[in-house]
Amino acid sequence: MRALGAEDIGVVFQPIVDLQTGRCFAHEALVRCKIEAYRNPTELFEYAVEQGAVGRLGRTIREVTIARANGADVFINIHPEELSSRWLIRPDDALSLHDGDLYLEITETAALDYFDLCASVLKEICARTGAHLVVDDFGAGYSNLKRVIDLEPSIVKLDRALISGIDKHRRQQILVEQLVNTCAALDARVVAEGIETVAELRAVQDAGVQLGQGYLLARPADPPPPIYWPD
Repeated sequence: MRALGAEDIGVVFQPIVDLQTGRCFAHEALVRCKIEAYRNPTELFEYAVEQGAVGRLGRTIREVTIARANGADVFINIHPEELSSRWLIRPDDALSLHDGDLYLEITETAALDYFDLCASVLKEICARTGAHLVVDDFGAGYSNLKRVIDLEPSIVKLDRALISGIDKHRRQQILVEQLVNTCAALDARVVAEGIETVAELRAVQDAGVQLGQGYLLARPADPPPPIYWPD
């Protein structure tokens, strides 16, 4: 693929909300390519993988994100193919230039498939920049709790599959409660992803989840959107 510049890349921000106060904890940055053929982020990265250009693309996205974030606390997704790329570990990467708190997200599946790289590369970057490691989509596939714990994440994001309809299923509530308690004992906070109804919001609050994200609270937008917080 041709080298994408900042003019080709946009980002939108979705609030991650403190479920006790209803205030914004941070924003997750989500890429939006301005080129029609790559508007879908999955297709954008699939093509970048084919062309061996994931590292360069990731760096461009981080540059745009940091510039747009204006020093706010932000979650940034890391594609697993970037872990073996020289781009991510360069000291002049935009990650080193951000004034706010940084949260680097890697999916649960990638954390397991690329465990050694996650444990070395991401931990090195976190140590150098002060960023926090986040395991995303936890519970989406084959969970290996020990491997996730061994990465010592600061935050674990529960997949939408664990949150959808949680208000209707007691066993689902018990599972989330246990995950929250386990993470708390390991000094990791939990984000409930994909909250879409007030009933789901109340259920994850009752389960002790500290942070939430989803269309009920706010949709991704640029500039960052206001948060909806039910009375």
